Amino acid sequence: MAASLEGGFASINQQRRAMPSSIFASFLSVLEDLRVGLTSPSFSNMLVVACGWILTQGPHAVTEALVVAGVSGRRHHEAFHRFFSRGTWDPDVLGHWLFRRLERFIGDGAVQVAIDDTLAPKKGPHVFGIGSHLDAVRSTRRHRVFCFGHCWVVLAVLVKVPFSRRTWALPVLFRLYRNLKECAKHNAAYAKKTESAREMLDIFVSWVGDRRVEVAADSAYCNDTVTRGLPTSVVLFGSMRPDAVLTELPVPKTTGGAGRPSKRGRPLPKPQRIARDGRRRWMKCAATLYGRATEVEYKTICAQWYRACGTGLLRIVIVATKDGKVPFRVFFCTDASLDVARILETYAGRWGIEVFFREAKQLLGFADSSARKEAAVLRVAPFVGLLYTALVIWFIEGASGSRLAALPVRPWYTHKRGLCFTDILRTARRAMVGIDILDPRHHIQHLSNSPHRAHSRPPVTLREAA
Repeated sequence: MAASLEGGFASINQQRRAMPSSIFASFLSVLEDLRVGLTSPSFSNMLVVACGWILTQGPHAVTEALVVAGVSGRRHHEAFHRFFSRGTWDPDVLGHWLFRRLERFIGDGAVQVAIDDTLAPKKGPHVFGIGSHLDAVRSTRRHRVFCFGHCWVVLAVLVKVPFSRRTWALPVLFRLYRNLKECAKHNAAYAKKTESAREMLDIFVSWVGDRRVEVAADSAYCNDTVTRGLPTSVVLFGSMRPDAVLTELPVPKTTGGAGRPSKRGRPLPKPQRIARDGRRRWMKCAATLYGRATEVEYKTICAQWYRACGTGLLRIVIVATKDGKVPFRVFFCTDASLDVARILETYAGRWGIEVFFREAKQLLGFADSSARKEAAVLRVAPFVGLLYTALVIWFIEGASGSRLAALPVRPWYTHKRGLCFTDILRTARRAMVGIDILDPRHHIQHLSNSPHRAHSRPPVTLREAA
């Protein structure tokens, strides 16, 4: 009698594990938004790889994802490799649909984005796009370190989330930078990092239309390549060289004057000279930088920086630094009407993309792929970045309030106030415990009665989506 009861309870528990939980169904509903950019077989393979990739702890690979997802031996691994190497899907299209889902959490104001690049170290003579690149993490002003690998230029949307105080950067567009030597070797057209950044920015502007876009970028992306011909709806928040040449706005010529009108006015002192000028007093303002209320000492001026930003008038802010060897830093904004605190806070939000690079590499295997073929190389890293965005969107939509998101008990860690990506990944892995991703009951078409199902969209062509 006892044995039969025990067997009955075991059967019930097994059925419960087989059924998709509501928290898992809500994650699948986020991934469902990518269906319009994939064929039906590709979408099924993407679900398997995505779940296996999330469950993987340690070095990430397609075959390891199949092992941890329980698919190895049941499906041939070649089909999942072909998803990256021979598929017809475009990462830009998937990024577009994820942004559409994310857009509801941004509000009606300006859309803030950050642009930067990161290095994914790799080795191998037959790996597409590999080259020697400067490793900015290990390099210093005196000692430059170079490393073989892939250099990815990324555009990420900056958002405020309810479960954390910091600004999060959610990537939606990616470009692989190939150096001159690698392009010459394969007779390919060379594109600078800044040209790739401008290409992604133009694509993103086409997504949002006339909506204001605020771009935060470091000094490497504050130049004429990025700023030339920017729409008036795009505002750049950047970092400036201390020896930048500044000028006033030109004085309009009187009627009947000979010659072309001047594009620049008379020269102004450089930022480094303004910072050291004792006759100009340092002013103070309060700003929230990197999650902390900070009192900032600054000097400001409105001027042209013709070489990098053309004839437009900039608001330039020189900030005194209390720590480090650099006594001051210089920031600017192409909208001269903004106040100093707003400029500094918007630029500080750029740090979110650096956090994404660290978390995606250490926790989600952004740089682990062993792909060699061109199509696979151009898709695996963007796929991982988009998976990061999908996980954060899923957490914003309600997973953060689930019991599965409960934090481990750490009596020695009392100062933690928000949740990080490690907590998101832990919650996703808990939601997938006991789930058989190949079970038809877990397929997206069987979740139509789920309250978490996203609003369906009609199929579109790749050109329309992009």
